[in-house]
Order: sequence, then structure tokens, then C-alpha cells
Amino acid sequence: MAGDRAFFDTPSRIVRFAPTPIPVSQNTTPSSPSDKPRVAVLGIGMMGFPMARRLCEAGYTLSAWNRSRTKAERLQPFGARVADTPADAVRGADIVITLLENGDVVEDVLFRQGMTDGLSAGALVIDMSSIQPRQARDHAARLAALGAQHLDAPVSGGTVGAEAGTLAIMIGGKAADVERARAVFEVLGRATHVGSHGAGQLAKLANQMIVGITIGAVAEALLLCEKGGADMAKVKQAITGGFADSRILQVHGQRMIERDFTKRGAMSVQLKDMRNALTTAAEVGFEAPITSLFEKLFAEAVDHGLSELDHSALFVELASRNGMA
Repeated sequence: MAGDRAFFDTPSRIVRFAPTPIPVSQNTTPSSPSDKPRVAVLGIGMMGFPMARRLCEAGYTLSAWNRSRTKAERLQPFGARVADTPADAVRGADIVITLLENGDVVEDVLFRQGMTDGLSAGALVIDMSSIQPRQARDHAARLAALGAQHLDAPVSGGTVGAEAGTLAIMIGGKAADVERARAVFEVLGRATHVGSHGAGQLAKLANQMIVGITIGAVAEALLLCEKGGADMAKVKQAITGGFADSRILQVHGQRMIERDFTKRGAMSVQLKDMRNALTTAAEVGFEAPITSLFEKLFAEAVDHGLSELDHSALFVELASRNGMA
């Protein structure tokens, strides 16, 4: 997936880029739609809906498509036009945002369902799905051959961040295209340009490695305390503010204490991201033993029926192993 130049020149040589923070304003006061790019959003799921809604509320002219049309229709009260096909959704759009399940689905929607038939020359496709870096580079190259531009811009922050417009957005692609999309990114969160095509997906894999591994560490530590007779809630309170404190401890640790595993970030998605990280590591000749261990733990949790619970439900898998379910 190249657009400028492949992020990886060879398996043994990595081209590194200094991160470039993008100043962000959370002001989403609508201005005249005529001075804003027309936006299409493909994929109106748990993340796509609040993100598309924020763009509507910020005054963007927006068209939406989802495989299940009823999900896209939720945006109609906010002024969105609902399309029946990806090609219809992107027709006339200056910026196309994809928020889809995985790399194979992104490829299918972009290149097999006729989306490019409706794509305007010079349109900017921003893939905010979480996919493999090599897929992002490939998509960028194929779109460039069709006269379109591409950014890979996966996000972190979950549905809470999507609703509040506080997502962390990790961007790979050309600086000029990042600048072109700056105002859109500002509606959605804090954006950082981390390198060429595929680099945004690398940053997201790093994020998901840290999230998955830390969820496991918090779950195991809290369960050990409970097994030994300590109050988990009090332990969390005691270590808050120390070196072990983290957003994972505060958010996911609280879910574990409350046994609230309602899906915000699905276990199945966490497993997909861990596997994408391992695939990418293998491609560049990098050994990732810690990620390998946690990939196995998440895979066993999915095999045991936890796939549609929140990824903090790794706690349930570890509790079961210790006879604490």
C-alpha cells in the first residue's frame, strides 16, 4: 500500500518519520455548508454513527451507506442522505470516510462493490478502519492509479471518544492530504500525522498491543488480589496515582470490578488487532513474544464464547482458569 513511498523499503530497513501533531479545536459550530467539503461515510456502526453525527452537527453535507440500511437511516434526523450503494454514497463527495470491520471488508467495499464507479476525480479517501499496514499501502496505490488520494487514519478512544469528539487519530499518508482533511479531523478528535501510507495503521497496532496487554495485566493483578482476600475496588483505589495507574486501570479495571462487560470494544476486534500486529511483525522480521502470549489468551476467550463482550472480559477468561468464575 504505497501512495508516496512504501513505509517499509525492505524487511530489514524501516523508514522512520517524526510525528507531526496537528493543532486541534473542538469547536464544531456549524458554518455555511457551501464552504465545507462534501463528505460520505461508509460504515455506520458503533463508531461510524457518532462520528458521522458529529460531522452532520458541524454543518457538513453528508451521505451515508451501511450494509444494513437501517443503521444509516439513524442519521437522517441529523440531515444525512442515506444511499443504497457505496457508489451512490460517494458520488459528488470530496472526502470519503470508511469505518469498516477489517481489511478484507475495506477492500471489498472500495474495489469490488463498485464504489470507485461513483468516486470523483481527486477525491480523498480516509480509511479510519483498523487494518494491516500493508493493506493500507496497497489501497493507497490502487486509489492513486484511479486519480484518488488516500489516508489511513485509524482511531482510538472508543464510542465515548467518538461521541465526545476526543478520539486519538493516527494518520499515514501525504502531508498535503492531511492538511486538506484538517477541519474534518478537528470535529472528531486529536490528529497526529505519523508518516507515509501504512504508518497510521502501525500506530494503531501499537495502541492495540498496549491496550490488550495492559487489560490482561490489570485483570490478572485484580484477580490475584481477590483470590488472596483483598477487596479489588480498594486495591484499585490504593494504586491509583502510582506508577501502575493508567486509563486501562481506571476504565477497564472499573468494568472488571463491576462485572460490566457490555461491549464497547469487542473481544473479537481486540483479537483481530493482536493478530494483525503479529502478521505485521512477521513481515518485518520482528519477534513479539508478549503480544503472542496475549493473542493466545484472547483467542481462547473468544473460543469460550466471549467474542461479543467488551475486551475487558479477558477478566472472565482468567477468572475461569482460576476457578473464580
